[in-house]
Amino acid sequence: MTDQSGILTISSDRLFVDSAFGQRVLADLEAESAVLAAENERIVAELSREEQDLTQRRSEMEPDAFRALAEAFDEKVQRHRENQKAKLDALAIKDDEARATFFRLARPILSELMRDTGAGVILERSNVFISADRTDVTGLAISRINAAIGDGAQLGNSPEE
Repeated sequence: MTDQSGILTISSDRLFVDSAFGQRVLADLEAESAVLAAENERIVAELSREEQDLTQRRSEMEPDAFRALAEAFDEKVQRHRENQKAKLDALAIKDDEARATFFRLARPILSELMRDTGAGVILERSNVFISADRTDVTGLAISRINAAIGDGAQLGNSPEE
């Protein structure tokens, strides 16, 4: 493939999402999200039962005793929210780190693609107002990246390996 314009375009999102690496990462994150969602549902159900029990016991309790239990319950709910948010934030960080690793690994492959096509630049397709479809090398880049790094599982668990 030779591009007379010296300019190529790619869709970086598609490059990641359609690559074997991206598909593995997204499947892993989806599985972790499902586990987190199930855990959250279980905890919410437990908290709902606890809240119902507390509400039923209210009429049998002294106001100060109930207030102390209600405050403790509210703190427990708040801790749960904070813990779940921290877990969601950790998943987002994993996604960001995996994407950064992918693009770090893809960079030399994309540089080689530029050399092979005689291009001087690769632009993000979404930032280009109009271009010929022949400048889009996303599919070619995906096949080269897949051939070079596969799904990335061989890199180990750390995104920076």
